[in-house]
Amino acid sequence: MYELNNKTTLITGGTSGIGKSLAEHFAQNNSKIIILDIDTDGEKVAKSLNGDFYHADLSKQVETENIINQIKKDHKKIDILINNAGFQKVEKIENYDNEVWNSMIQIMLTTPFQLIKHLLPNMKINKWGRVINISSIHGLVASPFKSAYISAKHGLIGLTKTIALEVGEYGITSNAICPAYVKTNMTEKQIADQAKILNIKESEFIEKIALGPAAIKSLIEPDEIANLALFLASDKASKITGSSYTIDLGWTAK
Repeated sequence: MYELNNKTTLITGGTSGIGKSLAEHFAQNNSKIIILDIDTDGEKVAKSLNGDFYHADLSKQVETENIINQIKKDHKKIDILINNAGFQKVEKIENYDNEVWNSMIQIMLTTPFQLIKHLLPNMKINKWGRVINISSIHGLVASPFKSAYISAKHGLIGLTKTIALEVGEYGITSNAICPAYVKTNMTEKQIADQAKILNIKESEFIEKIALGPAAIKSLIEPDEIANLALFLASDKASKITGSSYTIDLGWTAK
């Protein structure tokens, strides 16, 4: 266990998949949990963990700004920020909808920027803070049909590095986690969409594309992401910053 007593963790997209696992693991390690999500089921998740839930559409910049101000008003401090919220749209670039592009960039890059911007000042005062950005192997390498997602995730790694350089002297670290295909509902939909575009079976997509480049032929469990995040949030990782950690089954080893 990592002891996170008296530490408050804000998790975006904490209702399901990786985000829910993060919330559960951090609560088990005695952190106060705040979930920020568009999915109102997050209220049940937060309640089950004795945490708080805030509802907002993070694809809207003004709404995001307003909910951040409300969270700051309600909570004396946020010690750990985990930017996890996101979604995927698989489409050929010439058919990509402008509004979908804008929403994905807002949720996965601009919203993290807004949250970091507002929460850093208090972390500086407290001389302690953790920013953990859930990026992706697609923040490091590209694949076809995911232009907005890949652009946002690459940008998120750049933001992670910049924050690390600006706030290291204040006891604040900033790191990214870059998973390959994780066993979540979003991944299942993505597999179905890409298999349709490529006109192949979903099983063939998993075998040849999702796991084809991997040394370990298995989808990643959300708990595996949460365990790494716990380490990065702990005092044991106080000298680790500006780094991007892959949990990618060997995807990017070639």
